[in-house]
Amino acid sequence: MNWDDTAPATDDAAPAGPDRLVGADADGEDTAVEAALRPKDLQEFVGQERVREQLDLVLRAARARGATADHVLLSGAPGLGKTTLSMIIAAEMGAPIRITSGPAIQHAGDLAAILSSLQEGEVLFLDEIHRMSRPAEEMLYMAMEDFRVDVIVGKGPGATAIPLELPPFTLVGATTRAGLLPPPLRDRFGFTAHMEFYAPEELQRVIHRSAGLLDVPLEADGAAEIAGRSRGTPRIANRLLRRVRDYAQVKADGVITREIASQALGVYEVDARGLDRLDRAVLTALLKLFGGGPVGLSTLAVAVGEERETVEEVAEPFLVREGLLARTPRGRIATPAAWAHLGMVPPQHQAGGNGQQGLFGA
Repeated sequence: MNWDDTAPATDDAAPAGPDRLVGADADGEDTAVEAALRPKDLQEFVGQERVREQLDLVLRAARARGATADHVLLSGAPGLGKTTLSMIIAAEMGAPIRITSGPAIQHAGDLAAILSSLQEGEVLFLDEIHRMSRPAEEMLYMAMEDFRVDVIVGKGPGATAIPLELPPFTLVGATTRAGLLPPPLRDRFGFTAHMEFYAPEELQRVIHRSAGLLDVPLEADGAAEIAGRSRGTPRIANRLLRRVRDYAQVKADGVITREIASQALGVYEVDARGLDRLDRAVLTALLKLFGGGPVGLSTLAVAVGEERETVEEVAEPFLVREGLLARTPRGRIATPAAWAHLGMVPPQHQAGGNGQQGLFGA
């Protein structure tokens, strides 16, 4: 067992890590551009076919009854469209939307202030809902179920609970870590959906749509090249499209072809599978310095000059999902696909295929 893998995580939020072109979290530029690129209704929304079909039924039924829609919980990795779907829900219901986040609600009073100012039928979008404080979370139970909150006035023995009636509203919660939500909160959502990563064909449709809105000349093979490096995430696909557009305008005639897209993303160090500098540094250290593993997380982080949390939360999820790295009780190990991707030959003891060293390297 690698003892440096036993240290507990310090926070439930992913560390910021280095600025990455293939990072799924939104930066300032993403936020501005996404506002212009967001689809306005479910028909425009690309991908997530099952979620769209189910959500369409929920919203149509609510409109037919003349009632507010059930509370909705959306889970999935960053950049898959949770915020966009919340805005579509509000648009489909013809209601205004209020946007906030779990970390911004640290006290029950913060939540009470937001809830008491809602209009009837309004959509409240609560991003990263799993990071809300426990007192606010307990207040939310009653607000979701009974449309009522108890506001505590005073302190100690003289404190008084004043019931406050709320207008019917729809809560849309979004989370990247659904397992951290307590069951009582999860159970109060009438509709839950998990957002899946996009297939390359779906990302090509996203890229073509965005290119049209941005007035970028784009050939089909150029869209396919960008989609293949986008990690199954529309936000990353749109970001890569903008960087390839810049390269095409400066180095070529402005038209994005497969060759131009490949050259541009080579400049930005995003390879054919979507790995960037950090991903390749982790794999290279694992293969060259530790013979493919197993090696402890902290040791691997030191080898690449990054924080342990950065390697674990920023680099590892994609490498594991791509089948290039595996987590085992003894540490991290490289898979045969990792050796092949970096064009390296595994040591003789790994040629058998399980990718693990014996205890003494035999």
